[in-house]
Amino acid sequence: MTDTLRPDPLRVAAIQMVSAASVDANLAVAGRLIAEAAGEGAQLVGLPEYFCLMGRKDTDKVDVREELGRGPIQDFLSSTASEHRVWLVGGTLPIAVDGRTDRIRNTTFVYRPDGTVATRYDKIHLFGFTKDAEHYDEARTIAAGTAPVSFEATLGDQPLRVGLSICYDLRFPELYRRFATDGAPDLLMVPSAFTYTTGSAHWEILLRARAIENQCYVLAPAQGGRHESGRRTWGHSMLIDPWGTVVAVRDEGEGVVVGSIDPMRLAEVRRNLPALKHRVL
Repeated sequence: MTDTLRPDPLRVAAIQMVSAASVDANLAVAGRLIAEAAGEGAQLVGLPEYFCLMGRKDTDKVDVREELGRGPIQDFLSSTASEHRVWLVGGTLPIAVDGRTDRIRNTTFVYRPDGTVATRYDKIHLFGFTKDAEHYDEARTIAAGTAPVSFEATLGDQPLRVGLSICYDLRFPELYRRFATDGAPDLLMVPSAFTYTTGSAHWEILLRARAIENQCYVLAPAQGGRHESGRRTWGHSMLIDPWGTVVAVRDEGEGVVVGSIDPMRLAEVRRNLPALKHRVL
């Protein structure tokens, strides 16, 4: 293929935050960083898990839960996607569970550039970890999702198949293989809030593995720093290519990671090493 026929790279961005215990403050930061990403040409922007609230205790997110289709966090995501004309993968926010006042869904909403909802995904795998003074048990306040979700975005005039996942899902490769039943994804989204302990040991290894085995790009927006509760998250938001190469990364602190998805690179990797076609199980 000649250079004149080469598709334009698709610009994407991961937002890294150190979210606080105030929804309003977090929305202001997210809005500023999304505007920065759009200004750098990003057509698809991803926010991290819990972008809207990293509370001082587990139940704080239950207290700010929203009903499906209405609430200030959903309104913010819709209006921001529309303002900047971007596909916005809205990190996660707490969505009410019918009939429950003590549980939420940890939900990713995807917004089109016109501000309408394209799809939603509820986190399937709930994090649990205990080591010394660290203890996390998401099942105390979160009801697990049940179904994988993927969608097709159009960036410019080019289609992009995207698979959705959230943080702890990263440890379960069978979830990502399920996406291949509808056609191998071009991009996997992994909005996260990995702890410093688990992130320093496993984050990049797992992200690169998912990119390599699925021969696709991986975009991982993350929380990255010391939060008001004292919790420390690992950060290292990054974009990884289908060969497992880290294209762009931000270590700690709030900011924007911008990079390009190259359709020709995707095709090249899959053509040279057709592992997806070699699957037998």
